Amino acid sequence: MLAGYWPILLFICVAGAVGVALLVVGWIMGPRRPDSEKLSPYECGFEAFETARMKFDVRYYLIAILFILFDLEIAFLFPWAAVLDKVGVVALIDMFIFLALLVIGFVYVWKKGALEWD
Repeated sequence: MLAGYWPILLFICVAGAVGVALLVVGWIMGPRRPDSEKLSPYECGFEAFETARMKFDVRYYLIAILFILFDLEIAFLFPWAAVLDKVGVVALIDMFIFLALLVIGFVYVWKKGALEWD
């Protein structure tokens, strides 16, 4: 039963080994000539004019969280679509309920003005 997972384990091991090998080769062969320009903080080509502790608008975080939330919910559609012919009508109804809740949540967020920038 677990023999079917062998290719996945092999893929993960090879990908990890390639990633580590590339990092090690880059570290060994990469130039190490730090100077004041390379070690200075970069901010759009000019000196920093504020501290790193400046406040961001809360709406930025709200938009980011909402994007992640709706993006992850949409990601649930892909496995469902892959097995749609095997799961039957009950799963189809369940997915319509899920999508209805998703749309209701989106409309609620839209009506509350969480997607507005002004």
